[in-house]
Amino acid sequence: MGIKDLRDEVADEVATILGTEFQIDITETNTVPHSSNPAVTFPNLDAKRQGTKLIDTCVLYIDIRRSTQLNLTHKPKTVSKLYSAFVRAMTRCARYHKGHVRGIIGDRVMVIFDRKNAFVNAVECAISMNSVSQYIINRHFTRGEVECGIGIDTGKMLATKTGVRRHGTEQSAYRNLVWLGRPANVASKLTDLANKPEETFNIPMVHAAYRPGLLSIGLDSNWSWREVFPADFVRQLSVDGTTKQLRHANPLFEHMFIQEQTFTRNPKTAPILMTEAVWIGYKAAAPSSAVVTKPMFHPVMLIVPAYKGRVYAGDVHYPAFKE
Repeated sequence: MGIKDLRDEVADEVATILGTEFQIDITETNTVPHSSNPAVTFPNLDAKRQGTKLIDTCVLYIDIRRSTQLNLTHKPKTVSKLYSAFVRAMTRCARYHKGHVRGIIGDRVMVIFDRKNAFVNAVECAISMNSVSQYIINRHFTRGEVECGIGIDTGKMLATKTGVRRHGTEQSAYRNLVWLGRPANVASKLTDLANKPEETFNIPMVHAAYRPGLLSIGLDSNWSWREVFPADFVRQLSVDGTTKQLRHANPLFEHMFIQEQTFTRNPKTAPILMTEAVWIGYKAAAPSSAVVTKPMFHPVMLIVPAYKGRVYAGDVHYPAFKE
């Protein structure tokens, strides 16, 4: 096959799948489908159809924070053991809380829950995972450096298959389902934001002093101080045409000095982050839980791409894991 043949075949297949005659069959379900589910199919270019399943669910992601630093400070064998232990432990937590692991990429694990009791299972799974990370895995790391970030969202997710059917040694690489939907994107972004230290930056600020009035005496005790960004302060200056001296636009200006000031770019975040819909769903399903009555999760101000609601955060664990 020449490169032009490849070009033509690919163009034909793309045109078929994206054409108006190609149909996507959607079957709603209350349980998380697996890769061998007959209702979820690869694209059939002859029949011009593809089967998918739609579930209203909770999606949870978890991964290890600062994994790059762990790779730099530990031997490859140690990191390999850590990843194996982490993924195995989180998979066990998912199964215990009736979750289905539907994606593992490096140290990131994706868990999806059946519709029944999804909110309770997802939130309590996150608490178990956080407990394991803090009190079991970190027993083997004296500096307590293994930390995880967890994100949860809820909504409709579409399970589909992409690619082509393969046989033999390559078959397993094509068996995983592809999950499409906003909850996966939001949960993943929350995971990226979870358990992060505070991020700050320093910039120089002009501290400008002004007299309280034109007739007042220029005593320090009478000055009012304002913080001004340097660029804004410079815009208020001009050169006197007669004296050739700098002049401030405000005649009450008296004095200034420059001092660096620290600003917070992003606040420190808790290990578990969830959308408001998840928190509301959990409270409705488990109103007498200590997680709700305390309460153990609180709203925080975070900017999450593709999400405009509140985010609830907490560092919650089961006391039994500390024993």
